[in-house]
Amino acid sequence: MHSIKPVPERELSLEFLSVVETAAIAAARTMGQGERKYSDYVAVEAMRQVLDAVPIRGTIVIGEGERDEAPMLYIGEKVGLGHDDPGKSSAFPEVDIAVDPLEGTNLCATGVPNAVAVIAAAEKGGLRGAPDTYMEKIVVGPGCAAGLDIDAPVKDNLKLIARTLARAVEDLVVVVLDRPRHEKLIADIRKAGARIRLIGDGDLSAGISAAVSGTDVHAVMGIGGAPEGVLVAAALRCLNGEIIARFAPRKPEEVERMQAMGIKDPKQIFTTRELAPGENIIFAAGGVTDGTLLKGVRFGRDGKRTHSLVTTYSHNRHQVRFIDTIHVEGGAGTWVRL
Repeated sequence: MHSIKPVPERELSLEFLSVVETAAIAAARTMGQGERKYSDYVAVEAMRQVLDAVPIRGTIVIGEGERDEAPMLYIGEKVGLGHDDPGKSSAFPEVDIAVDPLEGTNLCATGVPNAVAVIAAAEKGGLRGAPDTYMEKIVVGPGCAAGLDIDAPVKDNLKLIARTLARAVEDLVVVVLDRPRHEKLIADIRKAGARIRLIGDGDLSAGISAAVSGTDVHAVMGIGGAPEGVLVAAALRCLNGEIIARFAPRKPEEVERMQAMGIKDPKQIFTTRELAPGENIIFAAGGVTDGTLLKGVRFGRDGKRTHSLVTTYSHNRHQVRFIDTIHVEGGAGTWVRL
């Protein structure tokens, strides 16, 4: 990778795999306990600890919020081994990082599917910063973005997606967050004839699923979090999927924050490449609870089992790995029963 030349891409992707595995295991320990804030807390703590051992000079550009709101993994925080010794910092690659240590805190707290731990990384400037506001999104798989218009009638966009996939609109499955703000969107999708999968949380996981064959998710539509939109864009650069999006600020101060981050026009429509412009991107996600894309963490007598996705994009080269890992405990001679 161009900006992280001292560390081979394969090695660095495995480092980030360890980051999401550790966060997923920590969060999964709290599954179903009904403490969403605690679930998020342990995932953040675990992710931060492992990130500090990664051989990079990392800067959080998408994180848990501003420094005064988040004690750890806040926007602007420095992570990685390269910040420990300023005299040796030039030996480590400079990397921008986006994290969601536990996407779907409510899902984990209630034991519902599709909670994941997520990280994305790119060369400096390779991931767009985003304030904690809303974002309008249409997420589709490879080849489906041509002609999509975020302001067009829903039926027109669904016809374009169906035509690209060589199927009928009635065969499409569209994921939508189950929110009052989506009442008209849901009605329009149903009127067009497509099927809907309503979800309580986790539009990031759903967006990734739209770009992976066999998940039975063909599009994600609606308004969700802007930071999640950037993370989805990073994943889609690796998976060859597409997102078109527009920030949807709720308050004047959010518009001001957008402008401070270089987003001058609050109505600007962004493409995948504009949200994640890097030429070298790594995206990793670890399943916390069972989901459409990933299995959750399994705990056995002698160890743990994790299921993760690691994808990379480097100068038009895409690589996708699904990794099933058994973490053995108990020393030599132990047989893992999971």
